[in-house]
Amino acid sequence: MHKILDNLIRMIHSKEMGSSTESHGSTIHVPLHTCVLKSRNSANRLFAIVYSFAILSLLYHHCIALLHSFTIVSLLILLADAVLAFMWATSQAFRMCPVERRVFIENLEHYAKESDYPRLDVFICTADPYKEPPMCVVNTALSVMAYDYPTEKLSVYVSDDGGSKLTLFAFMEAARFATHWLPYCKKNKIVERCPDAYFKSNNSWFPETDRIKMMYENMRVRVENVVQEGTISRDYMTNEGESEAFSRWTDEFTPQNHPPVVQVLLEHSKDKDVTGHTMPNLVYVSRGKSMNLPHNFKAGALNVLLRVSATMTNAPVILTLDTDMYSNDPQTPVRVLCYLLDPGMDPKLGYVQFPQIFHGINENDIYGGQLKLEFQIDASGMDGLVGPTYVGTGCFFRRGVFFGGPSETPELNQDHLVNESINSKEVLAMAHHVADCNFEKQTKWGTEMGLRYGSLVEDFYTGYLLQCKGWKSIFCNPKRPAFLGNSPINLHSILNQIMRWSVGLLEVAFCRYSPITFGVKSINPLTGLCYAHYAFWSIWSIPITIYAFVPQLALLNCASIFPKASEPWFLLYIFLFLGAYGQECLEFMLDGESIQRWWNNQRMWTIRGLSSFIFGLAEYWLKFIGISTFGFNVTSKVVDEEQSKRYNQGIFDFGVPSPLFLPITTAAVINLVSFLWGIVHVLKQRDLEGLFMQMLLASFAIVNCWPLYEAMVLRTDEGKMPVKITLISITLAWALYLVAPVVF
Repeated sequence: MHKILDNLIRMIHSKEMGSSTESHGSTIHVPLHTCVLKSRNSANRLFAIVYSFAILSLLYHHCIALLHSFTIVSLLILLADAVLAFMWATSQAFRMCPVERRVFIENLEHYAKESDYPRLDVFICTADPYKEPPMCVVNTALSVMAYDYPTEKLSVYVSDDGGSKLTLFAFMEAARFATHWLPYCKKNKIVERCPDAYFKSNNSWFPETDRIKMMYENMRVRVENVVQEGTISRDYMTNEGESEAFSRWTDEFTPQNHPPVVQVLLEHSKDKDVTGHTMPNLVYVSRGKSMNLPHNFKAGALNVLLRVSATMTNAPVILTLDTDMYSNDPQTPVRVLCYLLDPGMDPKLGYVQFPQIFHGINENDIYGGQLKLEFQIDASGMDGLVGPTYVGTGCFFRRGVFFGGPSETPELNQDHLVNESINSKEVLAMAHHVADCNFEKQTKWGTEMGLRYGSLVEDFYTGYLLQCKGWKSIFCNPKRPAFLGNSPINLHSILNQIMRWSVGLLEVAFCRYSPITFGVKSINPLTGLCYAHYAFWSIWSIPITIYAFVPQLALLNCASIFPKASEPWFLLYIFLFLGAYGQECLEFMLDGESIQRWWNNQRMWTIRGLSSFIFGLAEYWLKFIGISTFGFNVTSKVVDEEQSKRYNQGIFDFGVPSPLFLPITTAAVINLVSFLWGIVHVLKQRDLEGLFMQMLLASFAIVNCWPLYEAMVLRTDEGKMPVKITLISITLAWALYLVAPVVF
């Protein structure tokens, strides 16, 4: 089996990559990047073989037991272990070939001068000025406008899907401030080029810093005042051009029904900074919307940006960013060029993905908000195959990937230069035309061109289908994070976000291009399994729910459902439990994380399984049969001061009476009561051996549920568990106890 894995991986991936160039008639090896396998690969493969035999032995044991004595409990335990086995097997695909990459920016001059760098279009999407404060979006845009990149080759497009004049006003202010901020950063070689992050860090101070900070604060106050008031007074308008732009917002203009708006705020051929150097292009776009046509949410907004930018700048390289994912390294585009400009690079390379890394995470990451396993460890594993999936932000694309496969002729000419002024009547007319809500009718947009429609997780679905078409990708994870963003610090927001992801992932799992059928054939078996692991993410809820309730209810009824501690099968359970948890813990530690962070991550896995995944699974099937429709909700970036204080102290926040909390609190009650009852039973009957496994499971659950017990009983702050949820959970637990004897 080990040889089979080696042969499969050797077919998928080449262990090392480099490049060479010629100088003075002789070949000089000047690497732009390297790629090497991680040292733990062999250990991962050996463990996978051993663990696989253990899983097969357990499933065999379940089947034999079920044939001899069929019970509902035995069937449920078999179902739970079968799902766990499937999810474990798919997760091993990430561990077969993880790699590490390194780039050599200093060698790029051997391949290209700055004048030869390709043009770069940056796409930033926002949707709601109240959930995504305009100043947050402004800081992200300013951080990328200040890249160490030729300004005449850089364009920033801001998509405002909420169609808010407040956002447009914020970017008019940002355009003025940028004429001072960009030269300040480049003159003083500032590394942290997000203004808000820079002024908070106070890492460096120069003679003009106080003046620049004052300008930034004035801009921030003006923007926040306008957002708070909800309107823009005449006093804030500096010229007739701005008044004309805002005149488009008539009484008939609503976020869900309005014509397209394309406003050029900066044009590199005309606008200069305070030192006389050219500015990058800055364009505000709000796509046309109609109540009678589907909006396709973020994918639709990005497709409009693809078309609008094609009419204006048509850069061959595109960067997509979330509103709050600001640039943390001004050399990031140059780092990407080490891959894109390498003559030895695979021509099928379609995009370079950076990890999502979040600042403001508390010391022990109590909500698992960093998603270390998903965004970094697993991405490194996919990089050793054909590359990571697209995660929606921090990704540099070749524009051509959105118009066909690597072996196909693009439907549009992606290499033509746009010579006209982006503010000319002809260009603006075309930009408005392609941004209209009716443009996509009878076209291949969303199916064969652009980002793909059909899933709430359009980024995952798009990356998957691009790789099915033959494109490859690279995971670039430098020591200094290329981008930093905000992770929700509200537990309810996190669980809602993951529930939405779960619905979208199931839409991919059960579509005609399901990774488990289409993916393993179109890409390769291991990558197909990687995509299947996430597509079926929400079925984690099945084993988690079964193991959170069934053994404990059996314990309350004094029924033993697991092997006794003296039996050999008991040791197999212990090996499987410790093996799965131990492998993940080791991966966290090897990646520089603490055991406490790993523990909180696995606790959140349980919490997600008993909330987001359950409701996501239910929501998908209700949507599938047409009973309900899941709406797209923007995750709020607004931070409450008290919530922030509790989060920084490592205290869980349950302050919302949400149904998402009901299964978790019910499980917490059942596990605590069953454990206490088990202790009483053991003391009376002197029979621990038969119930030891169930007692162990209940005790493990109690330790994980300690923040819940605190929130239900001990706390009095606003983040405590609502009394309503606690009472309903106790009632549900009691109802389950009354029904349990029928099963046991």
